[in-house]
Amino acid sequence: MAAVPAQDPVTLLRGPALVVLTGPPGCGRSTALREITAAVPGPVHAGGGLAMLSAVPALALSRAVRARLPAHDVHLLAEAVRSRVRGGLLVLDDLQYADPATLAALPLLAGRCRVLVALRTPHRLPEAAERALREAAAAWIGVPPLRRDAALDLARRTVGGRLDDAALEAVADRAGGNPLAVTALARNAAAGRGLPGGDIDQVAYAIATALADLPRPARTALAALGLLGRPAAAGLLGPGAADLQAAGLVTAAADGSLLPVSTYLAETAAGLLDAAARTDLHTRLAQLTPPAEAARHLAAAGDHAAAYRTALLAADQAAGGDRAALLLFACELGTTVDVRVRIAAADAALTCGRAAAAARVLSGAGPLGAEADVLRGEALLQAGDPVAARAAVAAVPDAAPAGVLAARDRVLLLASEPSDAQDLAGKVSARHPHPTPGVAAALAAVQAAARAPGWDSALSAAAFSGDDPAVARHSAWLLVEALAADGRLLESAAAARRAADGCVADYAYGWQTRFVAAADWALALHGGDDGVLRHAGDLTDRALPDDARGYATAATALIEADTGLLGAARAHLDGGPAHPATSWVAQETAWLDGQPDRARAVGEPASPGLLAGLHAITARWASYDLGVTGAPPIPAGLPTAARRTLTAWATGMGFTAAADGWQPVARREQIRCLLAAGLTDPDPQRAVDALLAAEQLADDAGLTVLAGRARRGLRRHHIHRDTRSPRSGDQLTRRETDVLRLVAAGEPTRRIAGQLGISAETVDTHIRAGMRKLGARTRTEAAALAFARLAE
Repeated sequence: MAAVPAQDPVTLLRGPALVVLTGPPGCGRSTALREITAAVPGPVHAGGGLAMLSAVPALALSRAVRARLPAHDVHLLAEAVRSRVRGGLLVLDDLQYADPATLAALPLLAGRCRVLVALRTPHRLPEAAERALREAAAAWIGVPPLRRDAALDLARRTVGGRLDDAALEAVADRAGGNPLAVTALARNAAAGRGLPGGDIDQVAYAIATALADLPRPARTALAALGLLGRPAAAGLLGPGAADLQAAGLVTAAADGSLLPVSTYLAETAAGLLDAAARTDLHTRLAQLTPPAEAARHLAAAGDHAAAYRTALLAADQAAGGDRAALLLFACELGTTVDVRVRIAAADAALTCGRAAAAARVLSGAGPLGAEADVLRGEALLQAGDPVAARAAVAAVPDAAPAGVLAARDRVLLLASEPSDAQDLAGKVSARHPHPTPGVAAALAAVQAAARAPGWDSALSAAAFSGDDPAVARHSAWLLVEALAADGRLLESAAAARRAADGCVADYAYGWQTRFVAAADWALALHGGDDGVLRHAGDLTDRALPDDARGYATAATALIEADTGLLGAARAHLDGGPAHPATSWVAQETAWLDGQPDRARAVGEPASPGLLAGLHAITARWASYDLGVTGAPPIPAGLPTAARRTLTAWATGMGFTAAADGWQPVARREQIRCLLAAGLTDPDPQRAVDALLAAEQLADDAGLTVLAGRARRGLRRHHIHRDTRSPRSGDQLTRRETDVLRLVAAGEPTRRIAGQLGISAETVDTHIRAGMRKLGARTRTEAAALAFARLAE
């Protein structure tokens, strides 16, 4: 291998990891990359950056997976790559030339794919990009110089027996362990041209020597490959292609196209062209390539006017993200851009979910007119800047055309504070007796914020009208979150799944995963879908936008915590984003884990609704466990079940009625109310009845920790549950299965006893019984065998 690093990359790449190889030009990075790749099992997806096309979004990744990728959304880009690489190895050479989209996606891929990259030093990566890569990398390995014996062997193999030992020693001394310099200097010496002086850059000299030995047509063909940044047919490269093949500087791909053995050498050949020659070559390539590619060559040649016309021609032949990218490219050229082109570019970008790009293309170009102002306002609104959105449309007069006026009023409604939106909604309704879909959706959103009668029907109509996908998805998200905040969890999940289905055809991954994750969260909290843990857990292993990751993490961690897998729940929460749902689940996990002091320390979410109620309820439980008296104020804007529960805590009565209110909402909260009734009711019979009901519901739902809490409460009344497992031949009892599952999760005996509401001695009894039935010699082996049975 070209280098023997301290950290073995082959070992690191047995599982998901990012390994970065670095080193100067010609040091053998690419050779090391190939040798490591050959040693790692599984399919290989190889690509890399290209100097002349470093601005083309996702180019390095597209070359690797041989597919067009959605570069406008980094999470979607990462997921598209992950879904193609799967268990294979992603290999990227020349990362110093990688485009920003590729650099942004690599940290997201690091924990989910095996990724091996090579980075030439010195490089010009942005500081933030390098920092993110270093933080995500399992290893950052410098490729050291060749050992002296390896350098001598390479020089000897390069020239055969044409140099004596003294000359070979001189080559090794001058090359400094750089393989490219060893090869070029050995050939130079064998040809009788001698070695350069000690003050010459050996790598630069080696490259110059290699290029000088080529005929001019071959140098031009190699430079063309450097400018193209992709494989090319021999006919496109001209007569020099045959010389390149004869010299071994290019190889043929499966389709017959040629690609350089060393992209660095090809890019250097392009860089050595003088300005006039480079311009001529770009111009010639523009005549031989499709319009989308030709536009970039014309821009590189300095003919921005022709590049602008060609980009617009290519945009007319494209659709979706490709059309948006071409129109945005046209707008960024140093030439006069028609305002209609800017509007078309912004509209196309907004349709693809590129709100920031849409706003940017309409900024800083002077007055563009009212139509552009409202489109920029919409883009800023969707980009999350309501203040700037209001400012963008402030100058649009009431006398503007009807369509422009409707777009302005939509932005003003959605960008206003809730207290102002109500007053403005009345004026907008009067101004638009027959509102456009966009205005109707904005009015429905204002109704929803105030929970005005019929708000859900109005918002649902806007969400699933199909008139404007961008407006519909925004409305659907408001609907999903509002229903969940009101405790209408099944309705929220149904709306989210319907909206997610509508995203599939457009490949709107960001929206789709947000809806899917929100549905999983609602179902996890409701407690009615056995497949949620698997589905939500699968989501957390993907590259997701923060909203989607927050809901998926909360759903996974809540189910894990409720079933006693507290360590797994904490691990998911530690790796998840800050989110209102994960904030409460972290608080709840601490309480379930017998840490009421930590559960009490977590604050309430800023927004009212179900989560605010759950925060307050868990805090009341924590206070009860700590013996803290006093009832804090009940938050406003809570759903009925949460308000009744907190009222019961404040008055010390009414828990059974509160439990009934939770029955259609969230089973676990119904159980907690029954637990509270059993622990606080002074009448022993009523207390026992409530605890028995809580135990039965928790056991039926698989809520291990809450069932254990009910059994501890029953022991206060001298009712001992499940002190010994019933004999069952070689079949594990449910309790033995619960115990061994927690053993498999790494939980110690004391914590298992606390979670299941049984004694430590009983835990040991169940473990011994499980070992006997499974024929296991250790508790760990028993846990593994029990897990295997469950998976069958």
